[in-house]
Amino acid sequence: MSKIRLGRSSMEVSRTAVGCMRMNALTESEADRFVKGALEMGLNFFDHADIYGGGDCESLFGKVLNDNPGLRENMIIQSKAGICPGVMYDNSKEHLIKAVDQMLQRLHTEYLDVFLIHRPDALMEPEEVAEAFDALQTAGKVRWFGVSNHKPMQIELLSSYIRQELLVDQLQLSITNSNMVRNGMEVNMETEGAVDRDGSVLDYCRLKGITIQTWSPFQYGMFEGVFLGNSKFAALNEVIDEIAGKYGVSNTTVAAAWIFRHPAKMQILSGTMKLSRLQEICRAEELVLTREEWYRIYLAAGHILP
Repeated sequence: MSKIRLGRSSMEVSRTAVGCMRMNALTESEADRFVKGALEMGLNFFDHADIYGGGDCESLFGKVLNDNPGLRENMIIQSKAGICPGVMYDNSKEHLIKAVDQMLQRLHTEYLDVFLIHRPDALMEPEEVAEAFDALQTAGKVRWFGVSNHKPMQIELLSSYIRQELLVDQLQLSITNSNMVRNGMEVNMETEGAVDRDGSVLDYCRLKGITIQTWSPFQYGMFEGVFLGNSKFAALNEVIDEIAGKYGVSNTTVAAAWIFRHPAKMQILSGTMKLSRLQEICRAEELVLTREEWYRIYLAAGHILP
């Protein structure tokens, strides 16, 4: 399995990241088999958040680690905090430190390899975040840091106060939800795709050496469903299926290969709890779409070339 450097760190991570948002749907024995199976595939990166299953996903993952001494040293664990569901976002020093302490307890680990601020907090005091990061790093509880769903100027503001380098920005990207790509091509136009909703975050992250982790890579809208095999996206699926047949792979592999083909060297955050589908995503690392194939898929999704 191919590896990339995470941000500008020395960490070598699998391009397919194992997203654990749905892990609480598994039994303990199923979770054990899933984690070990992912590691056997060469996947060493596991993504969590304190809100996934209300903490149950981290707790179940922690049981796997607790029952298998030595497994922790073979993986890189990332988690996120800052969302108080339905109430507020909270990036205060007190909340971030408390959240990490609770994560470590649930995960049965002494440290997180990477800790992300999950969402921008309108009331964020960057000085407080800097103090929280320093405290967490000095205590050995977090090794590296990053953000999720942040725009460039939000990252710039935070970076002007913290001492740590931000390695990651976790952002939504799929073939159908690709504004960060299309607003860079529909430049100086009055089209819908020309609207810059993210401050050119794609180019910014490439300039700064920040790894983009793509969430919901097979979804359309805001968790409205998958576009693969969906009659709402008949033209897109026709093209994907044709290319899948040409290479003898699944439509999942082609959809993942479309993201991997971008030169930004993004990481895909998988959400599946099925090892067979995880394998299909991993196969995308071996499939390099031609430029024409990449653009055929892009156009079939309803995007335009000016």
